[in-house]
Amino acid sequence: MDVTAKYELIGLMAYPIRHSLSPEMQNKALDKVGLPFTYMAFEVDTTTFASAIEGLKALKMRGTGVSMPNKQFACQYVDELTPAAKLVGAINTIVNDDGYLRGYNTDGTGHIRAIKETGFDIKGKTMVLVGAGGASTAIGAQAAVEGIKEIKLFNRKDEFFEQALAFAKRVNDNTDCKVTVTDLADQQAFASAIASADILTNGTKVGMKPLENESIVSDITMLRPELLVTECVYNPHMTKLLQMAQQAGCKTVDGYGMLLWQGAEQFKLWTGKDFPLEYVKQVMGFEA
Repeated sequence: MDVTAKYELIGLMAYPIRHSLSPEMQNKALDKVGLPFTYMAFEVDTTTFASAIEGLKALKMRGTGVSMPNKQFACQYVDELTPAAKLVGAINTIVNDDGYLRGYNTDGTGHIRAIKETGFDIKGKTMVLVGAGGASTAIGAQAAVEGIKEIKLFNRKDEFFEQALAFAKRVNDNTDCKVTVTDLADQQAFASAIASADILTNGTKVGMKPLENESIVSDITMLRPELLVTECVYNPHMTKLLQMAQQAGCKTVDGYGMLLWQGAEQFKLWTGKDFPLEYVKQVMGFEA
């Protein structure tokens, strides 16, 4: 890729960010399609996000991806949120149209699409969802929109717990899905919820480097072959949770699926062009 003066910039704002595969993935896609954009990662957290957004507008960047810890915080810095982003209360994508910023969330559609690709139908099912950050709530909102019957959300009583309660109220008020919120410290309730669920989804960073030796599930006997176990973490590719799930005979969906499908939707939003999906899967090794 030879970058010329005609190229426009797309960013990714998060912290930490140097582990991300998104720049490599998006740049390979942009190069394959022959589009005059380059995608770069910037270390931005909530203390510098406001200044970064001013910089985005001043530099006339096409837009940016948004990741932890900025996904919920970022909503206040855009001019318009899509209905799905409002339901989630978080965004992972900003598109800049001549200084007018629109916020989108492709995390949920990406993760649910990855589940569908396995042939699993979520309609009428029950999901145990761990975490209340931007990725987790996006998955929950999209699952609710697409017909899941019940979501049992578990989160520790940290700074995200009140956000979890607010998210549950939004979904309960606006969809037919029932959402409950329970403290993850109640491991008995957690085990009981998993025992009656169809899907277990990790929407936290537990399992991601440097937490690669940790899992949201403490005991493999909590898992059973009928359970679908899905993961947002992709670094490492095979998290401890996925290893435990496969040992228990569960069907699994790794973090590559969400990364790929949410990125494909972002690509279309920024460029108006279709993402070269099969090419990217091959060159990134996502078919392994």
